[in-house]
Amino acid sequence: MADKKFYIETYGCQMNFADSEIVNSILLEDGMSPVHEAEQADVILVNTCSIRENAETKVWNRLKEFRQLKREKSDLTVGVLGCMAERIKDQIIEQEHLVDIVVGPDAYRDIPKLIEEVEDGRKAVNVLLSLEETYADIAPVRTTGNGVTAFVSIMRGCDNMCSFCVVPFTRGRERSRPMESILNEIRQLSEQGYKEVTLLGQNVNSYKDGENTFAKLMYEASQVDPEMRFRFSSPHPKDFPDELLHIIAEKPNLCNYIHIPAQAGSSSMLERMRRPYTREQYLELVEKMKSIIPGLSLSTDIIAGFCDETEEEHEQTLSLMKEVEYDLAYMFAYSERERTLAYRKFEDNVPEEIKKRRLSEIITQQMDIQAKRNKEEIGRRHLVLVEGTSKRSDDQMSGRTDTNKMVVFDRMDFSKGDYVEVEVVDSTSATLIARPVKKSSIAEFYKKEAVA
Repeated sequence: MADKKFYIETYGCQMNFADSEIVNSILLEDGMSPVHEAEQADVILVNTCSIRENAETKVWNRLKEFRQLKREKSDLTVGVLGCMAERIKDQIIEQEHLVDIVVGPDAYRDIPKLIEEVEDGRKAVNVLLSLEETYADIAPVRTTGNGVTAFVSIMRGCDNMCSFCVVPFTRGRERSRPMESILNEIRQLSEQGYKEVTLLGQNVNSYKDGENTFAKLMYEASQVDPEMRFRFSSPHPKDFPDELLHIIAEKPNLCNYIHIPAQAGSSSMLERMRRPYTREQYLELVEKMKSIIPGLSLSTDIIAGFCDETEEEHEQTLSLMKEVEYDLAYMFAYSERERTLAYRKFEDNVPEEIKKRRLSEIITQQMDIQAKRNKEEIGRRHLVLVEGTSKRSDDQMSGRTDTNKMVVFDRMDFSKGDYVEVEVVDSTSATLIARPVKKSSIAEFYKKEAVA
């Protein structure tokens, strides 16, 4: 594979971006080199998402563009990786003739061999799911990103079988990486100057390596580097451990931010979704989180227009969001996915115009809540990790608080990777505007907070 150039384009969730970093490592080890433009590549790989129809539509359109590129460059190899590859492999490779290689999420080690098969004139497919593969021994190569924040995958697959979700069918059963391999990756990131790590899993609460639980992993991660911040995504409301909440409250480098997907606000809808908790249980968990972790910021996922959703169930979702007052929400109209229980058992019977109207109401209310929550931040001080210059002006820097709120402030002499103490002076529904006070550190800022 020497001298071959590869280009990876990634769609979807943070897990997909982490997977692309594993593929980078595998191809570099095989002697290939990365390029930043598809037109420069000998091998184009598209890492895909199947969670929603819109994500797949983007990939289909992009593959058609690459087919045109392939006509101009006959020896170009195009491949599809990830969840979409697993879900619709026959359609991609046989019916549409868009690609040469199809590789599922558990077969990335096989990519160099599959490329060789294509060179021999064959189509190459490996979408077998594994009960063991975690890529624990592969050090991801991060060729993109800001050099400050990084994602670390701690487990793969999912056993929850929510009725709307295709992940168990595209990523297989749950299996956890050994804790020591995760901690070693975090140590390497610390040595490379990274300041923030997000631990990834479909349900991080289910992480288990022998006697090591997710709470234990978070504690050990916090000990690696006291000046490195940690987040995680995503936990499941059904089994959130109290121990983890207390560890977050005690450790200043574990961020006061939790993404806790509700999906819907009515117990009847949650039952159809096969979410094993009620509205009341979810709200009790939120109340416990807020009482144990002062100043906690929460985000969620919400689906509008799931099968058989009534107007009353929609109103209950709105009321749940209003009661919790999320700082951020990822909101989508329901998109039917083949192979899921909902596809087999229910009918996607909420008309599109009603889905769109309900989603619009959810988004409008959430933006009002965010504007209110952010306005309450005015006058407060936060420690911000600088991620780079602001998108709107090179005279300003941008970064996030430990509560995951985006902040912009005057550049002064600050650099990417600095911790800066700021005072919030204004806000929008998406951003805090702040006055920089001084460079600081986690130890210095939270020591002062404790004294105050």
